Amino acid sequence: MAERTIQDIAEQKKRLAIAQINKNTEEKADAYYNLARAYSFLNDFHQAVEYLKQYLSIAEEVGHRAGSTGWAYGRLGCAYNSLGDSQRAIEYHNQHLRIAKEVSDRAGEGCAYGHLGKAYHSLQEFQRAIEYHNQHLSIAKEVGNRKCEGSAYSNLGCVYDSLREFQRVIEYHNQLLSFAKEVRDRESQAIAYGNLGNIYLRLGEYQRAIEYTEESLIIAKEDGNRAQEGYAYSNLGTAYNSLHEFPRAMECHKKHLSIAKEVGDRKGQENAYLEIGDVHYSLGDVPRAMEYYKKRLRNAEEIGDRSGQGRAYCRLGKCYLNLHDLKEAIECYKQHLSIAEEIGDRMAEACAHTGLGNSFLESHSLNEALEHFRYCVKIFDTIRANSISEDQLKISFRTEHQDAYTNLWHVLVMLQRNDEALYAAERGRAQALLDALKVTYGLTSPSQRSIESEEEVRNISRKTNVLTVFLALHVKTVNIWVLGKEGNPIFRQKEIEHEDSFTLLLDTRSDDSTPSSTRDDNRTSEPSQKSTDHLQPLYDAVLGPIEDLLDGDELIVVPDGALSKAPWAALSETLRIRTVPSLTSLKVITDSPSGHHSKSGALLVGDPCLEKVTDKWGNPIYEQLKYAKVEVEMIGEILKSQPLTGEDATKGAVLQRIGSVALVHIAAHGRKETGEIVLAPDPRWESKSPTEEDCIMKISDIQAVKLRARLVVLSCCHSGQGKVSSEGVVGMARAFLLAGARSVLATLWAIDDEATMMFMKSFYQQLGSGERASVALQRAMKCLRDSFDFSAPKYWAPFVLMGDDVKIELEKESFSKS
Repeated sequence: MAERTIQDIAEQKKRLAIAQINKNTEEKADAYYNLARAYSFLNDFHQAVEYLKQYLSIAEEVGHRAGSTGWAYGRLGCAYNSLGDSQRAIEYHNQHLRIAKEVSDRAGEGCAYGHLGKAYHSLQEFQRAIEYHNQHLSIAKEVGNRKCEGSAYSNLGCVYDSLREFQRVIEYHNQLLSFAKEVRDRESQAIAYGNLGNIYLRLGEYQRAIEYTEESLIIAKEDGNRAQEGYAYSNLGTAYNSLHEFPRAMECHKKHLSIAKEVGDRKGQENAYLEIGDVHYSLGDVPRAMEYYKKRLRNAEEIGDRSGQGRAYCRLGKCYLNLHDLKEAIECYKQHLSIAEEIGDRMAEACAHTGLGNSFLESHSLNEALEHFRYCVKIFDTIRANSISEDQLKISFRTEHQDAYTNLWHVLVMLQRNDEALYAAERGRAQALLDALKVTYGLTSPSQRSIESEEEVRNISRKTNVLTVFLALHVKTVNIWVLGKEGNPIFRQKEIEHEDSFTLLLDTRSDDSTPSSTRDDNRTSEPSQKSTDHLQPLYDAVLGPIEDLLDGDELIVVPDGALSKAPWAALSETLRIRTVPSLTSLKVITDSPSGHHSKSGALLVGDPCLEKVTDKWGNPIYEQLKYAKVEVEMIGEILKSQPLTGEDATKGAVLQRIGSVALVHIAAHGRKETGEIVLAPDPRWESKSPTEEDCIMKISDIQAVKLRARLVVLSCCHSGQGKVSSEGVVGMARAFLLAGARSVLATLWAIDDEATMMFMKSFYQQLGSGERASVALQRAMKCLRDSFDFSAPKYWAPFVLMGDDVKIELEKESFSKS
């Protein structure tokens, strides 16, 4: 196919020469038009642009065919987008769209929308990209253009891929695959398999990625589609590189390079050079990696690919930084920055500032490093606020660029500008949660975006009423700010000896760390270890350096990183300790409208019936929780509220009632990784065995409801667990806060069924006597600590209180704030 295209180019050049001799304008226009098409097919966009401009010059002068002129504008836009100049691409695509509308060319209009979607995708304006691709999809369905319909599915999948909304990516690519099989479009099938392989590659499911990519490779080989074959080898190589199978990775990337050269795919050659360089970098052969990055740079310069040049400079900057050649690293990153600014690529601009910041930090030029980290954080904040709307996408985006935010406050600490460092660290905390809370409490609409100014954060930090400890981790250092004392925040630091220091600090349970029964009735009768010595390293690392400042009996901790999973309430018998994801999020919760949270009503859920939830051999997955049922019945008597237990404790019933009550208490099994809760299967499953998934109350289920609860008690194993990110722990506890709960009591590990029932009995007795949740927690922990059977920390230490501190007035069946 490539050979035929090269022959076409030769023939069109002969045709052009004759037309020029004969001064035949029409023939010249056609020759330019066909040459541009041919070079576009070969991905030689620099040549394509030149011929398209020649064609358009003639077409506009003599009024050449409108459809062809529109196509030329569209192809010119595609060429500029491929060359990294997306702003100019948009101008030409709008010209195409205008002409298509003028001549009522619905198919052309749809293509123009699709190309505009790609250009805005390149600019990271994801929501606009999605709008244009949906318009393209709608028109393709209207005019019955199945090929364009498939392209729209593919393009939508790619945008959601950039947004890291992976489930929707998979859905769109599966739609493309289904559509391609239906219409027997082999090329689209190969693309769909390739796209699915790529997304599983990004998800880290490398074996699954290889399976889909090999399907794409088989079709490409059978159909002689060398370009698609090359892309398949590219993805296979990346998967093998991620699996550290470097020889196989190198083999695949070299096949990709060979095919790209064979078909004249200059863009493919660029990518292959980059990929081969990446394998050498992974192997620690930085000089060899640089050779390939320089080849990519030369190739990008030859075809005028400014975006490709920028990425090559970025990789070279990383290599020079690795070799401690800071002068060259800075020069490469400056080149990258210049190109990013030229073509309007804000993401590349931010990455260049990050590289420059790292280079200046390495050279101890702290003020220059600070300037660049400020720039990149500002850009990342703007992209997050303006282009990303969904909670999970914001978390992924923010976590991916965590280093820039960390380095910003770290440089400020190095400059001894500790107050500014605190404000910078706070602005980088729980941003997605804060956005969602503002919507939950009616402070903004879902379409509005806001970024807290430094002055706003400064005011919040200085007006903290409760003694508050703000933590920020860097390498082996705990950075500690104490707020709530008179004057400015007080700053202290603590160095930790071990390499994996923060992980070791979380080893806060005894060697016999897992309860012998996790909410079942198999507890050993032997008395448990009473020592709390294993809590001491965590205390020494965080509270020890500020012990002289810990007056009073209440403390709020804003943890960071792995310390978000620490058993804070267990660290002191005299301090009532609770946690919040950030200072700003706590302010939003405590300042919420007075009528937002309910003052009566309780939803009590205990021991859901799970006997029908079985594995593939028909064996029950879960044991029933005898004491969990006793627990909620006991609380029900206190609150004069009928609990949901057994077969009545279904996911549907819980979600139906959860939005209106002041208190939510759930005693059930919880998933280890996320804290998601296992409830009884819906009655519709009576004729069919339900799966475990049919019974799980997920994070997304909670985030979809609007809560009015002042207190949520998750008396389940692992209910405070989840993935650690810039948001803190992303799990069920955060989901309840996001949905509107004022305070959440959760657990960090597997909890004993009977011990937890005893704990909750004490907890609600204290609440019933008018104490706040933090006091009730402290005294319930002491009750177990002083007991014979449950004195070991594994029984009482996993309970953590997050959010505001609330009080319950049982006589009035209501809660009050203070």
